[in-house]
Amino acid sequence: MCVIKYNKSISSKKGGVKLKTIKIKLKPTKEQAKELHRITTEYIRQANLLVQRAIKEEKFPRVTSKNIESNIPSVVKNELIRYAKSKHKQFGQCVFKKPTASWNNQNFSIGKSSIALPIIVNGKTTKTAIKAIIPSHLYQDLTTLELGSLRITKKGFHWMAQISVHTEPLEASGTEVLGIDLGILCPAVAVVSSTGKTKFFGNGRQNKFIRRKYKQLRKELGSKKKLNAIKRISDKESRIMRDINHKISKDIVGFAVENNCGTIHLENLSGIRQTSRQRGKNKANLHNWTFFELSSFIEYKAREVGILVKKINPEYTSQTCPSCGIRNKQTNRNYSCACGYHSHRDRVGALNIATTT
Repeated sequence: MCVIKYNKSISSKKGGVKLKTIKIKLKPTKEQAKELHRITTEYIRQANLLVQRAIKEEKFPRVTSKNIESNIPSVVKNELIRYAKSKHKQFGQCVFKKPTASWNNQNFSIGKSSIALPIIVNGKTTKTAIKAIIPSHLYQDLTTLELGSLRITKKGFHWMAQISVHTEPLEASGTEVLGIDLGILCPAVAVVSSTGKTKFFGNGRQNKFIRRKYKQLRKELGSKKKLNAIKRISDKESRIMRDINHKISKDIVGFAVENNCGTIHLENLSGIRQTSRQRGKNKANLHNWTFFELSSFIEYKAREVGILVKKINPEYTSQTCPSCGIRNKQTNRNYSCACGYHSHRDRVGALNIATTT
């Protein structure tokens, strides 16, 4: 038996067309949140009933929205039938756990600060606008690309809208390789392998200042036991850092396009928090480092413009001399070697990542 909580994939390919999922945080009113909870819970309950019936009858039943006895919009009924049928076909005996609900692209619309979709209001199905936090770069995608389905679910205390969009599959055309070194003091350094052209992205000191500022605010609010305020400013901090990572990743991919790069070499930092020997303040900085989010943004933005992304083992890349290959441990940001080579340490890492095959 397969237990399905929810599929969190960011992007996929279907029929030669690339699908990307855009996640939007919703801010429903109390009444809207109550209705979303009721619809998503009922959606999963009815989907489970259909799968149980399919197992009993040894085939998925031929049903329409009229056969679903539930007080939810008919468009949602149609979606839950398709959802249950596809999962039963894929996994057989399934149990859906996490409340969720779907609307097709003909039944919702996007505004600059809201998403309108049909829900039950005063006993009638009414297309209702729900407040949403939509950054400008995502709003541009939502208004220029072909929309797929909308799925709403709850993550922790927050309601989330996940909207699939269709993008045209592209092929890499550039011939250069761009190496990227990620760090805390300097969020990203990019080097073109053949020319050595280098660019530094982001401001690590500014990021650390933002972290310290919100950490102090949480401490002050914690002493006053203002838990809801702590939650709000934590969300605000996350949005600020996410916006910074979006801008950095966009600039990196733009730099790659300008320099005819068909491949990006990105260091593989998975597990770094567990394997790092950092202690004290440095360990705290590492824990707050949003390298995974930045890496993910670089990957999907690169693939949208046809640039391939390859993960590289970063071991010793900041210590190895690009000229003679000797390893040198550095105590500051300046790298120097006995052979006469010298450069910025993060640039050395990016250059070695770019030339690693």
